[in-house]
Amino acid sequence: MAYADGDNLESAAESVLPLEKCGLAAAVDLVGDRWTLLIIRAALYGVTRFDDMQANLGLPRTVLSNRLKKLVESDLLRKRPYKEDGQRTRQLYVLTSKGMDLALPLIALMQWGEKHVLDAPGTTALVERGAGAPLHAGLISEDGRPVDLRCAQFRLAS
Repeated sequence: MAYADGDNLESAAESVLPLEKCGLAAAVDLVGDRWTLLIIRAALYGVTRFDDMQANLGLPRTVLSNRLKKLVESDLLRKRPYKEDGQRTRQLYVLTSKGMDLALPLIALMQWGEKHVLDAPGTTALVERGAGAPLHAGLISEDGRPVDLRCAQFRLAS
């Protein structure tokens, strides 16, 4: 059983889950490329139109189209038709509840990137609605207490 700080009670090799049963490996297979993560990020910010996503992210239209198709097929995004006056019907790409559940891991990754890669705060802040207090991704116990990562233990589920 391994601890995040490297202290081991037994051989770490014995407590590592096989990749085919690992949630992280499965998630990376589904959403682990740069453009897919940035499309989900854009949707979290409320960018849901194809042309707006393409302009915001600067990726080729074919790449965006392929990634959006994969995200819809994976039930992370759903299409919602819209029509502006004098225009043809187009699609919005909105997050499903499964897609919204990616918000927390992406927030954690964003905050890690600001701290360890950019060495500076980002250009946006995550704050509590109403109060405006800064929010940080973290571990929360079943009873709602914040738990420091040094007190967390990785182990195989029983």
